[in-house]
Amino acid sequence: MQINLYNSLSRKIEPFTPLIDNEVRMYSCGPTVYNFAHIGNMRAFLFADLLQRVLKVVGQHKVRWVMNITNIDDKTIRDSAVGSSAWISDMGEQTDDLLNNLLKLTEYYEKSFLEDISRLGIKKEDFFAMPKATEYIEQMQNLIRLILEKGFAYISEGSIYFNVSEWRKHQTYGRLFYIDFDNFRAGERIDSDQYEREDASDFVLWKARKPNEPYWNFHIDNFNFPGRPGWHIECSCMEKELLGLPFDIHTGGIDLKFPHHEDEIAQSHAGYGIDPTVMWCHNEFLEVEGQKMSKSLGNFFTLRDLLEKGIDPLDIRFSMFASHYGSVYNFTFDGIKSSHKARFRIQEYIYKLFEKSESEITIDIDKLRNSVFSELANDLHTPKALAHLFTFINDNPTDKLSEASKNGLIAFFTELNNIFDVWTINPRQETELSIPDEIKEKAEMRLEAKKNKNWDLSDSLRKEIIDAGYILKDTKDGYTIEKG
Repeated sequence: MQINLYNSLSRKIEPFTPLIDNEVRMYSCGPTVYNFAHIGNMRAFLFADLLQRVLKVVGQHKVRWVMNITNIDDKTIRDSAVGSSAWISDMGEQTDDLLNNLLKLTEYYEKSFLEDISRLGIKKEDFFAMPKATEYIEQMQNLIRLILEKGFAYISEGSIYFNVSEWRKHQTYGRLFYIDFDNFRAGERIDSDQYEREDASDFVLWKARKPNEPYWNFHIDNFNFPGRPGWHIECSCMEKELLGLPFDIHTGGIDLKFPHHEDEIAQSHAGYGIDPTVMWCHNEFLEVEGQKMSKSLGNFFTLRDLLEKGIDPLDIRFSMFASHYGSVYNFTFDGIKSSHKARFRIQEYIYKLFEKSESEITIDIDKLRNSVFSELANDLHTPKALAHLFTFINDNPTDKLSEASKNGLIAFFTELNNIFDVWTINPRQETELSIPDEIKEKAEMRLEAKKNKNWDLSDSLRKEIIDAGYILKDTKDGYTIEKG
């Protein structure tokens, strides 16, 4: 089936066709591993997962999916610094080796990130590669040399900057995001990796060494410029090395349009002589209870925060998929409850498909499949796809269907679950889930701690249960435990 996607570059929905054969080469901006990823980050990763699954199942394409790991930038350096309050004992002991400290901190949070996305149904085996920025320093330096040689960069006080004014003489700067060049500060330089949308000026490619920061030597024309790469240059190198240029699709949150993706286009084209990708696909923001998520408002959540509240990660996955990626997703706890009910309404229907029926009524399963999959093919319109599915379920109770129709529906739901991955395509299991005695003991200890108002111990035990892969839900009678 033909896939159509909204391209942020052209600002319209376009038919998608892979550049080479039937393989889609897709790059997603991944996490900066200095802390646990929050649920706004998770929306971007779930969107990319949905897209690659629709490309495979509906479009029948092969997908080569690359997601980078940013392990060197302002934030990872700040939090890995000796004596940083962000340092925790689980990472081991700090040393005087600044690079070793950086790698320890980022490896800890990379491991945590992989655990989190696994809980959300994103499979590590679906990635072609998950490259780390520190593994591509040499390639970044080579690209910077190319940009310098072509006259689109300059050296100042040991740092190297992209010359936006010079670039604008040859190519458009502001293809993804409108930039007010009447207020453009020509010649001003930005050293920070992330900055406000209004700060349109020269951006850093290579940052001069600072005291108490890890650094790499960078030799240009017999001069050494010790330092480390800027954030934007990292993706340009990794995608070129692993996918080739141009590749098919680049994904990321809408907040990355500028400066990150705009700078990525400029430096890739300036150095390699070609745009990095054909299609840019961005997901919209996530809000919490109708407000921007922020720590100051007390509505800032990581996935682990939500698991500690007893929320099933598959309900989060389903809830985010039930909203179109191009619209703002409003996370609410009532919305998660509604998503849980909706998900299990479909699950219950699937269970009943495995039960015997005496009916001889057959249905047109191809019609159902086409109506659902055509919506997914139309810019991943999951809300409309699910609306077709619920209408079908309402109109076709399982006890009115023939065995042949039930078997056909089981095959359809199996195919659909290769996209949503939130249901079990098996007969209902009546046997009680086996919970290890150790987990049961911790749950009882936590219940006792709550009765004694020992909240620190209660929270600690809940975390241990969740980290072991179980979901603990408080009830009026005590608690329930489920496998995560």
